[in-house]
Amino acid sequence: MNNSFIEQARTFVEEECHKPTSHYSEIFENHLIPMRNLAVDLGERLGADVEVVELAAWFHDIGGILFGRENHHQTGAKIAEKKLREWEYPEEKIMCVVHCILTHRGSQNLLPETLEAQIILEADSMSNFDNLPGIFKAAYVDEGLTQPEAKKSAREKLARKWHKLQFAESKQLIQPKYEAAMLLLS
Repeated sequence: MNNSFIEQARTFVEEECHKPTSHYSEIFENHLIPMRNLAVDLGERLGADVEVVELAAWFHDIGGILFGRENHHQTGAKIAEKKLREWEYPEEKIMCVVHCILTHRGSQNLLPETLEAQIILEADSMSNFDNLPGIFKAAYVDEGLTQPEAKKSAREKLARKWHKLQFAESKQLIQPKYEAAMLLLS
């Protein structure tokens, strides 16, 4: 594994997150780091190409950070592809990272065709269980929901995320948090 590519990706994404123009300034610490940790853990457990997984984890939301949430899987894939080519990352692996980013949004119903892409999709879903304040912030600020509406929305979102998990390893890692969240939000 070439750690220099991973370090370049992490640094690039972190710097973009902390710029005044970032659409999601809190995302690095509250989503990207936990999501990356989950993705790498799953990648190691499942025998995936962990380098591809880690690069895709760092880059998966860069489109949203730079341009906003809408179509961020598409804009993010383009940004990652451009950056990885600039850094002379192997072309066949660039396409693997791009596929992971394009298919990471469960709401888009784009099917991951590789183990690495499924890992990114699942780690992104699993990270929601580590960021309940972020779910409520989005419900109140972005969606303008009332407290009862936000509670219902959070419960439904977490239930959807749980039911989309395909790997037994994913469910095993998240089950205690899922059960606690469902209890608290019932």
